[in-house]
Amino acid sequence: MNRRKFLKTAGAATACCMIGAPAVHASPRRRLRVLGTHVTLQEAIRERAERDLGIEIVFEPKGDAALLHKASTRPESFDLYEQWSNSINVLWQANAIQPIERNRIDHWDEINGLTKTGRITESAPLGAGDAPYKLLYVQSDDRLSSSQSDLISFLPYVHNVDSFGYNSAVVERGVPYKTESWGWLLDDAWRGKVALANEPTIGLFDAALAVQAKGLMTFQDIGNMTKSEVDELFEILLKFKSRGHFSGLWNSVPQSAEFMRSGRVVLESMFSPAVAMLRGQGIPCQYAAPREGFRAWHGVMCLSSAASGHAKDAAYEYMNWWLSGWPGALIARQGYYISNPDRSREFLDPSEWDFWYEGKPASKDLSGPDGNVVARVGEERSGGSYTKRLSNIAVWNTVMNTYEYSLVRWYELVSH
Repeated sequence: MNRRKFLKTAGAATACCMIGAPAVHASPRRRLRVLGTHVTLQEAIRERAERDLGIEIVFEPKGDAALLHKASTRPESFDLYEQWSNSINVLWQANAIQPIERNRIDHWDEINGLTKTGRITESAPLGAGDAPYKLLYVQSDDRLSSSQSDLISFLPYVHNVDSFGYNSAVVERGVPYKTESWGWLLDDAWRGKVALANEPTIGLFDAALAVQAKGLMTFQDIGNMTKSEVDELFEILLKFKSRGHFSGLWNSVPQSAEFMRSGRVVLESMFSPAVAMLRGQGIPCQYAAPREGFRAWHGVMCLSSAASGHAKDAAYEYMNWWLSGWPGALIARQGYYISNPDRSREFLDPSEWDFWYEGKPASKDLSGPDGNVVARVGEERSGGSYTKRLSNIAVWNTVMNTYEYSLVRWYELVSH
């Protein structure tokens, strides 16, 4: 409350007491329920947002599959939903989310071209699959497309490119974009020491990129496999699993970190926070920059179709807060990017900006969100700068036309 508001409120309260008016009870504190993943539903974020916005914020983090199921079947159970762009088609078709008014997003004009056009630069190639720009704008006939409109299906915010991590104390360190390859996931040398992400729209593409890199099969369109291609892919994966090649499939970032920390695996599909976590614990986990390109993802913040009134207003405040600078700086320290990075620059030390966004060697030891050192003096970020990394996208996380069928095959692989 600013000084003028305080004096005005205090004066009104005094007048009430003087004339013996009945007591006026304060309005209950506004409450915002956010359903999402452990990636962004972090306690430090919740505490800072509550302090900045004066809103009670309740986080409900879940694994990807459980999260999407709850969101698509129970929109009344949340106000905001945070996950990946590959969930948009499912949520939209289930009427679980409502359009977001673009003119209520304060820094919309600052959001870069990656989300709006699919390219970080004009010369960057479009990755296969559901590049987020294809699903961004809501049309008058309720379809989602890339044609600009005043309504959007999601707020673009956190994003990154993923690959695999490996313990460089065991696996010889490769050369980014040259010798590092998705095919390493299927190298016989690491039999029994490899893990995949247990998420059909993520682990499936990691496996497909690996199979293709090893020359075991090719895809006409890796972002939209045919039923026969899905069958061929899973027959290959089932043979590898029957030979004991995979140690397991992980369900969360902490579990993936524990797989490598314990020595259960030496090479696995990974997300950036797990790599930062392990490096902070002194484990030399290297994040690969595969020569075939990365698997990319884009975080989406969606408004529940059931949200209205104060909850809806609070949701817009929280979405705008995410683009205000501080949140983008926090997630930069775990290796993620924000859609309007320049606003976060003032919240980062110049050495942090140079390392995370420019791809320059660390000029001093850099810490992650947990305070542990994640980059030592002289180290460079794997894959280089923001522009370099986002210009090497092989495929986006995608819900394919054969998604339902691929689910059946995926669970067959899990239970085999």
